[in-house]
Amino acid sequence: MRILIACECSGIVRDAFIQRGHDATSCDLKPTRRLGPHYQGDVRDILHMSWDMMIAHPVCKIMANSGVRWLHERPERWKLLEEGCAFFKLFIDAAHIPKRCVENSIMHGHARKLIGRKWDQIIQPWWFGAPFTKAAELHLIGLPKLPQERTKDSYDHIEPKCWKMAPSADREELRSNTEPEVARAMAEYWG
Repeated sequence: MRILIACECSGIVRDAFIQRGHDATSCDLKPTRRLGPHYQGDVRDILHMSWDMMIAHPVCKIMANSGVRWLHERPERWKLLEEGCAFFKLFIDAAHIPKRCVENSIMHGHARKLIGRKWDQIIQPWWFGAPFTKAAELHLIGLPKLPQERTKDSYDHIEPKCWKMAPSADREELRSNTEPEVARAMAEYWG
């Protein structure tokens, strides 16, 4: 399959699909942090191309439930919310790509209303072997839900990864990375 991994500079999801024999390309405004097929630029430049599947990770900080309070404290963020939701919908509406997943943090109600649809599945990294929480919404078109591989009983302790992450220059990027265990599950079940 020919797969576009949109809004990914880490190469984690791209490489999981490549390891399973797929022709996967990541795309981001930033350079890739791992060697591999990567388009550095605006995803709209290549979105129209012939892809069999797309997994998109648009920026979520404006749409995430965790930041909803900033909409009321910083009114300029409403315009950013509208722009972010329009960008998110670009992936949902890419009907020429038969299999699509748009992944994002848990959204607040204002974002959900602008997007006009609810998530299809909420997953946790611990489902797939990572010992921490980091809930993510999956908006699925033409793809089945990912099956939960593990239960909380499989772990002695599960940490909230993002909540405890220390401040740093690359904190936002680190928080946005898809966990390798989740990427492996996507490649295994959807590839």
